[in-house]
Amino acid sequence: MAASQRLPPWIRGTLPSHQYPEVLEILRTHRLATVCREAHCPNIGQCWSQRTATVMLLGERCTRRCSFCAVGTEWPAGEVDATEPGRVASAAGQWGLRYLVLTMVARDDLPDHGAALLAETIRALRRQVPEMKVEMLASDLGGSDPALATVLDARPQVFAHNVETVARLTPGVRDPRATYERSLKVLARAKELGGAEILTKSSIMLGLGEEPAEVRATLRDLRAASVDIVTLGQYLRPGGEGYHPVVRYPPPAEFAEYAAEARALGFPGVASGPMVRSSYMAEELYAASVARR
Repeated sequence: MAASQRLPPWIRGTLPSHQYPEVLEILRTHRLATVCREAHCPNIGQCWSQRTATVMLLGERCTRRCSFCAVGTEWPAGEVDATEPGRVASAAGQWGLRYLVLTMVARDDLPDHGAALLAETIRALRRQVPEMKVEMLASDLGGSDPALATVLDARPQVFAHNVETVARLTPGVRDPRATYERSLKVLARAKELGGAEILTKSSIMLGLGEEPAEVRATLRDLRAASVDIVTLGQYLRPGGEGYHPVVRYPPPAEFAEYAAEARALGFPGVASGPMVRSSYMAEELYAASVARR
């Protein structure tokens, strides 16, 4: 059963500050998409006001259709904008960033699932801002080891891939091509291929109908895959019919319990709260994770 449309008091977005228009103008000038806008993130005001955003690569349309996601779906038939890495690097330099999160739409139409462009974007960023740290939030890259190795060879500080939800709910929440088992395998292989210096990260949405025991099992599965950083946040339905309903709004105390359990399992980095998203406070979480390893 879906939860009431009235949001509980702990679900509150933040209003943008005077820096928000500056960030928007930089993104528009360089023709960049962000998951912040495409996925209707409730933290956009706070993050953009702090001059941070998550840049979305390989277009604004995904080849998959997940019931939790607001990003549109189409089949681009192999189309790739080769100027994108340079535009991202130029924007990052103008922005004055120390840490940038990159994400992507799934590109099942490409033989390498977009890995070459991801890697070139990371390298372009390093050429433009050598001291910048980069977090790459990738799709499952079709489960391809060569594609994963291509991305990791560019040496992002963090390789992230989200399981999104518990195993039982995965078929109804994610596109059929995105399986729970494949996601765990990608994360485990990323640690094997990337080595200890590349941190791995994943995210779980709550409120989709999962049971507490299933959340705990997912945390154990992620830790068994050597994931370093985990985030847990409240799922918010991005639209009306066709999107997965919100089943419940776990209170902040429940998120705190999961955070304590994740730390007990040995995750160096944990962020858990109703308004937490995969890329939320990413630089701070990375730094804290490195310090605790």
